[in-house]
Amino acid sequence: MHISMKCSVAVHCLIFMNEAGSNDRVTSTLLAESTGCNPASIRALFTALKKAGIIDVQRGNVGAHLIQDPKDVTLLDIQNAVEPDGLATMIGVHQYKGQSCPVARNIHATLAPSYEKIEHATAEAMRSITLADIIDDYHVQLNDKPTQRQ
Repeated sequence: MHISMKCSVAVHCLIFMNEAGSNDRVTSTLLAESTGCNPASIRALFTALKKAGIIDVQRGNVGAHLIQDPKDVTLLDIQNAVEPDGLATMIGVHQYKGQSCPVARNIHATLAPSYEKIEHATAEAMRSITLADIIDDYHVQLNDKPTQRQ
């Protein structure tokens, strides 16, 4: 099973933006230092999150900021923004199609219903978790009161 880190890095960036507030500059360089990713990867996430209407990005040293209330952004929204096919490809099926083997001929069709159930359950779970929930969890980790800056 393969789960990408793009969603986690995007959430990291969104928490950082929330904590910075709208007056601080949150640039790709700053987030690259915070996440350990390169600035080009962060800019690619910015593009996807902006296209989804979650953030606004200004070129140069102005940076990015949240434009949606964290209560209105789900983990599924973030996942779909940064990796639209991510859940559908979360569990892969090997590609060997040995025609002489009945298992090989039917493995994709056999696994599809079960894997679709997993995909739908994962999507529902991600839909039930908001960015605000995750920010609250972050504050708990800091032994801080859950607050949100906007």
